[in-house]
Amino acid sequence: MYKKFWFIVPIILIIAVGALVLARGFSGEDDWICVNNQWVKHGNPYLTVPTSGCGATTSIVTTTAPTVELPPESKNFRSLNIAPGQKISSPLEITGEAKGTWFFEASFPVFLVNWDGLIIAQGVAQAKDNWMTEDFVPFEVELKFIKPDYKDNGALIFKKDNPSGLSQNDAAYEMPILFE
Repeated sequence: MYKKFWFIVPIILIIAVGALVLARGFSGEDDWICVNNQWVKHGNPYLTVPTSGCGATTSIVTTTAPTVELPPESKNFRSLNIAPGQKISSPLEITGEAKGTWFFEASFPVFLVNWDGLIIAQGVAQAKDNWMTEDFVPFEVELKFIKPDYKDNGALIFKKDNPSGLSQNDAAYEMPILFE
């Protein structure tokens, strides 16, 4: 009986160590991130720097300008007072304009997530004008949160309100941010 025990223990340890190594490798903690069209180390990646695929969709903006225009992919939003990669702190006041099609009953949900996608704050963006249009509608929302203890990156997720529940009507815009 003891011979089986000593044979199984090393196998279990090998499997556990292998699972930890794989989990760390796929967590995104040690990876390359595209910033200003250049690959930037995030943690201690075990792979060499990528040679392609770093587009102009992500940028770090440290500006005091009140309004920063977003990349073309975010054509449903404009005049946001926060930019991709900007450092934020609580309470976070977000203002801007979104297409009226994102609203239902004059609102749409906004989420703040940490580096691992865990929701740390959520709020409801409220239209400040007639929302029953396909044009841009001004909105505002305030998010209160506690800065995560681990890592300083996260994302704001603007989610299209979809009362129908149909997947073809779902949409979201995810903006990378940094915690101050």
